[in-house]
Amino acid sequence: MSYYFSKTVDYNFDEAIDKITEELKKEGFGILTEIDVKETFKKKLDVDFRKYRILGACNPNMAYQAIQHEPRIGTMLPCNVIVQELENGKVEVSAVDPVASMMAVENNNLGEVAKDVRNKLKKVIENFK
Repeated sequence: MSYYFSKTVDYNFDEAIDKITEELKKEGFGILTEIDVKETFKKKLDVDFRKYRILGACNPNMAYQAIQHEPRIGTMLPCNVIVQELENGKVEVSAVDPVASMMAVENNNLGEVAKDVRNKLKKVIENFK
């Protein structure tokens, strides 16, 4: 089982960030955090790196349900979505598969919430055009 969903698109990097943010909103997700990995690596390690951004996406309703079933599940939130520039100049967008990432948590009620989030994130990636 893969731990992510992914798609390569023809948008430039900044357009891809805007478009994936729009698609996430359609499924009830907002962006809580944004980490510019390229900038961080340059600043902290003085290393040049490709464009790579981690978006911490959250659907408040789903997060609330998850925390109700498993109080410490916040250690696995928010759902990460990455946008990265590939060597060929294309841009790839990937989202975590919450079902795969939560397999270690033994809670059937949480599993149902994870499946719902998985379906929403998978739809976001599939509809990203």
